[in-house]
Amino acid sequence: MIDPDALMLSRIQFGFTIAFHIIFPAFTIGLASWLVILEARWLRTGNLLFKNLCRFWAKVFAVSFGLGVVSGIVMSYQFGTNWSGYAEFTGNILGPVIAYEVITAFFLEAAFLGIMLFGWEKVGNRLHFVATCAVALGTLLSSFWITAANSWMQTPAGYAIENSVAVPVDWWQIVFNPSFPNRYAHLITGMYLTTAFAIAGMSAYMLLRARRQSEAPERIAGARASLSMALWFAAIFAPVQIVLGDLQGLAVLDQQPTKLAAIEANWETQRGVPLILFAWPDQEAQENRFEIAIPYLGSVILAHDPNGEIPGLRDVPREQQPPVLPVFFSFRIMVGLGFLMVILGAWSLWLRWKGRLFDSPLFLWACFAMTPSGFAAVVFGWLTAEIGRQPWVVYGLLHRDQALSPTVEATTIAGSLAAFVVAYSIIFGAGTYYLFKLLRRGPDPVEAIEGDDVARKPKRPLSMTSEGIESRSGSRADHPAE
Repeated sequence: MIDPDALMLSRIQFGFTIAFHIIFPAFTIGLASWLVILEARWLRTGNLLFKNLCRFWAKVFAVSFGLGVVSGIVMSYQFGTNWSGYAEFTGNILGPVIAYEVITAFFLEAAFLGIMLFGWEKVGNRLHFVATCAVALGTLLSSFWITAANSWMQTPAGYAIENSVAVPVDWWQIVFNPSFPNRYAHLITGMYLTTAFAIAGMSAYMLLRARRQSEAPERIAGARASLSMALWFAAIFAPVQIVLGDLQGLAVLDQQPTKLAAIEANWETQRGVPLILFAWPDQEAQENRFEIAIPYLGSVILAHDPNGEIPGLRDVPREQQPPVLPVFFSFRIMVGLGFLMVILGAWSLWLRWKGRLFDSPLFLWACFAMTPSGFAAVVFGWLTAEIGRQPWVVYGLLHRDQALSPTVEATTIAGSLAAFVVAYSIIFGAGTYYLFKLLRRGPDPVEAIEGDDVARKPKRPLSMTSEGIESRSGSRADHPAE
């Protein structure tokens, strides 16, 4: 007999821990590739500004990476303590997939992380760059395997059921299951955008503070360069993410129609459905209240056909319907944040064309306000995907009641959940405080590191001007804001 309180508390506990965990990979995966770009630009141009920026953001990466590892470890234990039914059913398939993530990705990151962080004056420039690239590759491989595992839970393939458990039949189909390619592309682009808007927001804050305190130009050159580069990425890839999201919507329509019906709060299977801008889904009454919708636009977007058929929730029994309210609103928050990213990217292009990218306080405040937008979009996207899969843990195969440990007690889970809340508050409170302190200080001026780089100086000696980096002979070197 399943204890409903134990089930709910177990779901809350896992949701709490993974919500904390996911924000750190969402940042560090993109940040690792950002470090590769900065170091590559330093090696190509000899511009010490880019090396300085790389060393600064590497400190941020180190703290975020550590917090991500700490927050992710406890989830593995919960599979055995709270979700033994899930572990038993999926262990033959997802166990090896997670092991591949550890062997190919985590070991790669761990092997080269020390060189990347502490090897600046201990190894050659090229070897250090190889280490940075290896760490970035490790983060991408890690997300590859984790996304493959989660996608298999969404669209299981390449398996057989023997003795009431799933066993592998075709590993190629297991890893590259039907939903994996779209989900991986959508996830990685989202994480890169998370990093881009976080860097843009933090850099905008540094510029705004510099305006108030009238700081010297050399103190803000790094912030200008970071802001410019981050906004180039945002302007290009925010629209790409909208396209990837559309492809993901088509895939969900084909692979998980019940989830799509919950996302759209569509109760009856019908053609020419409207796009619901706002409503209050009433699952008890199986209808929407206070609905504001645009006729036919839902079918146009979801099926690319004004008369396209969209499935309804009433096609399945109520006990197999996902909770509509959180799925409906989390999806719209995610999409709304995505369009705000597109708008800010377009605004940055217009200001860049006008030559006022760093001179508009309103724009800088908007960038600062968008700092957490990527994190929020990733979390709400995760909520849409995972709650929309309910009541299945493995879609169509394993019900959440079957996944729960049969002997777990609600009081035990409540106690451990309270302990997690206290421990996470202390650990992540301290980590967040240190990150804010580090970001508030910002990167040191180039002159602060020139003395440590005599052997690594570029061929042309550099000096800082109010516009960027120039050679002391008077010719312009690579302008960091371009």
